[in-house]
Amino acid sequence: MTQYDSRLLDDVAKLFTSAAGAAQGVRHEIEAIVKGQAERLIADLDLVSREEFEAVQAMAARAREENETLKERIAALEAMASSQS
Repeated sequence: MTQYDSRLLDDVAKLFTSAAGAAQGVRHEIEAIVKGQAERLIADLDLVSREEFEAVQAMAARAREENETLKERIAALEAMASSQS
């Protein structure tokens, strides 16, 4: 292999290394753009966070329990009222 061939191979290797680095940079830029657009889309959809969802879910469970308790109390009061009449 001649010195010219060696230099040519070195130049080609440098070119490919530069191209790979540029492609990696473009990839990171595209990922950042797509992530930003996805975050804006999600914000526009007005979705709730996991924490907000779980808080409302717990509130609904407590409300159902209270509702059942009140139904039982009403049934007991109605039974007392009908037995006194």
